[in-house]
Amino acid sequence: MAPLRVRFAPSPTGYFHVGSARTSLFNWLFARQQGASFVLRIEDTDEERSRSEWLDGIVEMMAWLGMEPDEGPVMQSSLRTHHEVVIDLLLSSGALYPCDCSRDSIDARTKDRERPGYDGHCRDRGLERDENTALRFRTPDSGEVVVEDLVRGTVTFANDSFDDFVVVKSTGQPLFALANAVDDREMGISHVIRGEDLLPTTPKQLLIWQAIDEASGAPVPLPIFAHLPMLVNEQRKKLSKRKDPVAVELYRDQGFLPEAFRNYLALLGWAPSGDREKVSVAELIAEFSLEAVNHAPAFFDVKKLTHLNGEYIRELALSDFIERCLPWVDPEHAVWVPREHEVPWPAERFDAARFSAIAPVIQERVALLSEVPAMVDFLFLEDPPWDVDAVHKAIGVAGPGRDVLQAAITRFADVAFDAEALHAELISIGESLELNLRKAQAPIRVAVTGRSVGPPLFESLALLGREEVIRRLEASLLQADH
Repeated sequence: MAPLRVRFAPSPTGYFHVGSARTSLFNWLFARQQGASFVLRIEDTDEERSRSEWLDGIVEMMAWLGMEPDEGPVMQSSLRTHHEVVIDLLLSSGALYPCDCSRDSIDARTKDRERPGYDGHCRDRGLERDENTALRFRTPDSGEVVVEDLVRGTVTFANDSFDDFVVVKSTGQPLFALANAVDDREMGISHVIRGEDLLPTTPKQLLIWQAIDEASGAPVPLPIFAHLPMLVNEQRKKLSKRKDPVAVELYRDQGFLPEAFRNYLALLGWAPSGDREKVSVAELIAEFSLEAVNHAPAFFDVKKLTHLNGEYIRELALSDFIERCLPWVDPEHAVWVPREHEVPWPAERFDAARFSAIAPVIQERVALLSEVPAMVDFLFLEDPPWDVDAVHKAIGVAGPGRDVLQAAITRFADVAFDAEALHAELISIGESLELNLRKAQAPIRVAVTGRSVGPPLFESLALLGREEVIRRLEASLLQADH
């Protein structure tokens, strides 16, 4: 029995799309479960749109998700010799023929036809191949192509629904249908797992495959196909590169954990046994099945993904959580964080011990790592990032808020400066002003952290220290006056 081999074959023409990531994951899960080889093949024959930075992004994001290939990246352009051999073989067998028709001439000839498309004008003209001719595949006039698909079942295409399609440009560049079929044959691919948007090209590839078998006299077994369901947005429309957040890099840059993102991708068209959503990678590998993939469109729900990511964050060991936060809070570790998430304080103001002390309560409150800086910035900025509206609302130019601050400035100077003592002291201040603790806390929190919400107040005060807290209480009274 031939070894099992799958391939993920993206084109390096843009950011790594979440749909491509899901396709890569399903190939990777199948390979790990079945003991198959997982090949990364880069289809870079579109020279105008392919760019090295997009290739780097594919490789980097696959590594981030823990889906490194067993082989590759193999560049499709490096396989050009194989393409040329097959092109010559099919041309000499009559399966391909040269065509010099322009798009305009085809349109002019077929404008009154009920069915648009190429009319076979050059089929029997006997043209020689040159720099002005493309090569077309001679599609059978009758019969059908049957695609046996693990996800979609049996799908049948009538041969007369296809024109004689171009497989090689006049420049000599092979197009997708031919190059893909040749590469899968040469690389011994046993299973083709890809998005359903490529299903319409599959019968063309099977026709080419059969023609190569006949021309070479050396038949090669077809791979098994599995076309994965389309990903849709909340309007149930196909994810749009222009309108939807589809770049995997974007999710990494927002602070999603790779294991959470990978877990969520696995749920897009497939589900584990039972009523589970949080599934370890070992469980994914053990349970994944192509036959269990649903062919209905899968909703890419960012809210659900974010919730799942929060669950993963809360289950991290504290030391792991702290380590993963470092690129977001310590400028010396921020080697890849994008500009919009740059650490907003200089390296000399970051205090690792202080961050470690507050990390346990932060871990319980964030769903994304990018939310961490705003939860702790008051600890590392010289002055808190005052929300002016919150300051005026909580403190104002007159009223109980100012009374609370003035009392705290006096009484915090002598109290033991730990969370428990500060808590008791603020209760006392509130009682003296006929305020409950919630109302007494509000002006203190805004004065010290700049915001009306944040981590536990008294632990935060203790971390800042007496001198800094009193300084901020005094400064906030001035801020409230402006």
